Amino acid sequence: MKKIKTYENKNILILGLGKSGFSVAKLLLKLGAKLTLNDKKDLSNDDRAAELDKLSVRIISGYHPVEIFDKEKFDYLVKNPGIPYENPMVEKALKLNIPVITEPEIALNVSEAPYVCVTGSNGKTTTVMLTQRIMDHHLSKNGGHAYAVGNIGVPISEVVEKATDKDLLVVEMSSFQLLGVTDIKPKVAAIVDIYNNVHLDYHKTFDNYVEAKLRITQSQDQNDYFIANFDQKNILDRELKKTKAKVQTFSETDKTADYFIGDEYLESKDDHQIMKISDIKIPGIHNQQNCLVAIAISKLMGADDSDIQYALSTFTGATHRLQYVMTYNDRKIYNDSKSTNIEAATVAIPSFKEPEVLIAGGLDRGFMFDSLVPLFKKYVKSIVLYGETKYLLADAARKAGIKDIVIVNTLQEAVPRAYELSEAGDVILFSPACASWDQFNTFEERGDFFVKFIKELKTK
Repeated sequence: MKKIKTYENKNILILGLGKSGFSVAKLLLKLGAKLTLNDKKDLSNDDRAAELDKLSVRIISGYHPVEIFDKEKFDYLVKNPGIPYENPMVEKALKLNIPVITEPEIALNVSEAPYVCVTGSNGKTTTVMLTQRIMDHHLSKNGGHAYAVGNIGVPISEVVEKATDKDLLVVEMSSFQLLGVTDIKPKVAAIVDIYNNVHLDYHKTFDNYVEAKLRITQSQDQNDYFIANFDQKNILDRELKKTKAKVQTFSETDKTADYFIGDEYLESKDDHQIMKISDIKIPGIHNQQNCLVAIAISKLMGADDSDIQYALSTFTGATHRLQYVMTYNDRKIYNDSKSTNIEAATVAIPSFKEPEVLIAGGLDRGFMFDSLVPLFKKYVKSIVLYGETKYLLADAARKAGIKDIVIVNTLQEAVPRAYELSEAGDVILFSPACASWDQFNTFEERGDFFVKFIKELKTK
């Protein structure tokens, strides 16, 4: 870890004690900072807060003490990425011109290991996991390792102390995290895709959302690389204007892109066949696209075809992202709880050739689901709907002509009803197309419960 002086003797306020808040606090202490941590939740019985308190971190919990800014000067506010900028503590800091940053800004600036960054509306976690597996196979030949960190669930701060210049950080970046960075400079940055109607409750407009994503390349220069989606032309134009890095592209169909999906192989434009598509274990053309991005990054970082072929032929999917759960009575069951928006469901539903029984529903963000009607019509034989959006989704299912539309209140009720509607040879797909927060704290919790309910089928 680099011993930088940026935060030494600085008075820093950390807002939010999540995984990243706890990890970045411990990192900042080692960098010589003086810390105050505030969380609106009561932390009086929190073990992590107690640990930080013993390390001389001042803990203020149960409310937001906006008046603290009138009593003392802070040099930085480090914000949990999910906390909106309308939060009164953040608003006050910005009004006082206090820099508001997120954990990646600090952690990546002290990393001895080189790093690459991946973002996107959908597919970024799978792409990061694929890249990590390819690069870990490559680097292990010389005693190095690749670490998947960031929005994937492992704070970068946890890893930077042990990662050396022989290693590589493969960083998943959310739009929330990217809003709080100013000078990260990845050797390779990639945007898998950008879709509308994603996190607009946070970013307010699609333009704001795109600008947040583009921050991934804002500090790159001509010695770095930027990987762009050749098929999203409107986004590509903005990316090309923003980046100063060398650009490589990928496409589902266009053979003029640097990397593309061929008839039988994932290929590059120099007529090089990199990987046989039939050897890839994860289903769906969107996952083939994710593979292309991972290939592009890994090639630039020194991996060869054998590294790529080994990783892609053994990877069976990220948890909660078209995750294969089991085959039960000749039904293949998949958990796609990460499908927190319509676009994610749009890429999941066409991933199978078998008839599908779909389970969907969740938080109502005010969207209609008519865009799913053609996919429902083509791929879904029966549908079970739950949560706040169940009637809106049922309307789309009726427009698609689905005969078996079952409406229940909870996911626990939905699972056995989906099984009852299925037949041998079918796929039971849980792809909610909605956020989890009407009944679950996170999409991970939702997915874990889905798997639990599926396993309970076998005991009945």
